Amino acid sequence: MLTKAGLAILDVLSSGGDATTQELAAETGYSRKQVYRVVDDLLDKGVLDESRAKHNQRVLRASDDPIVEAYRVLTSDLGHVDWADLLSPATIQVCWYLDEPRRITTIADRLGITRQAVHKALSPLKNRAMLAPAGPEYALADDLHPLLEFANTVVRHDHRNRVRRLAPSATIAWCDPKRALVQVQTSEDAEKLQNADDWDVTGLAEFQAYGLQFFLAGEPAFWYAPDDDLTLADIVCHTLVLNTDSRRVSYAMLLIEQERIEQETLTETATWYGLDSMIPRMYRLIDEGTDAADEMEAGSPLPSAQEYAALKDQYGVA
Repeated sequence: MLTKAGLAILDVLSSGGDATTQELAAETGYSRKQVYRVVDDLLDKGVLDESRAKHNQRVLRASDDPIVEAYRVLTSDLGHVDWADLLSPATIQVCWYLDEPRRITTIADRLGITRQAVHKALSPLKNRAMLAPAGPEYALADDLHPLLEFANTVVRHDHRNRVRRLAPSATIAWCDPKRALVQVQTSEDAEKLQNADDWDVTGLAEFQAYGLQFFLAGEPAFWYAPDDDLTLADIVCHTLVLNTDSRRVSYAMLLIEQERIEQETLTETATWYGLDSMIPRMYRLIDEGTDAADEMEAGSPLPSAQEYAALKDQYGVA
């Protein structure tokens, strides 16, 4: 995660100029020792580029990484705010959840922190009237979309760097501040994640653990959530996030029905993936076993009742 010192250095360099480590220390107020440490971290994460000047002096400049561009947009559109002073790692993480009104308890539960910690992270935004409404649910004000985009970019950047240290071909399919769903392109990278701590196989590849074996084109998907157990609801949602064609939806329905996943449980999980509107439609087909006219419009990802019944027979799902 981008630290306060890292953000201060990015703020100095985001305008496109360059600076030595000594100049960065003078501009940011951090010690030269701390600047050296933070610069090394930002170089490693691809946020900065480095060259050497006379006497082998280090010269730093901002890279073309998406995090740099997102910060430039933020400071260009909302330049009246001292973002380097305002934002902390905790505030950036909380901002990810402020795309819609959410309660403090909901954010705290998802982040695995206390409500007091969320309130503390929100305090700089509250003090500058950046939240709307003002509670009990909070969201960013409409004109703060660049801040939301910056928070999303920082979170995605953090996950991307973590996984690519192990699996260079990995791409992020979905993430929040504490979790990431990734895909890899090579068998070597898949093997590395299978053997790594904190990574679980998920999606269709995990259905075999429940007696449902499907042909898997390509490598399995992986789930990073070191503080959470991988649940059946997660596996269903990951399958649908990666692809919502009729085949994937049908397979997800088989797992739902075979393992008797409760609709309320799945809907609660699906909300975080933007899939909650699909869940009741899937359960209607499972429970009623007939086609509803409004569910079978052109392009619907749901199978027909006849197709689903045939699939159940094929895989022995009662």
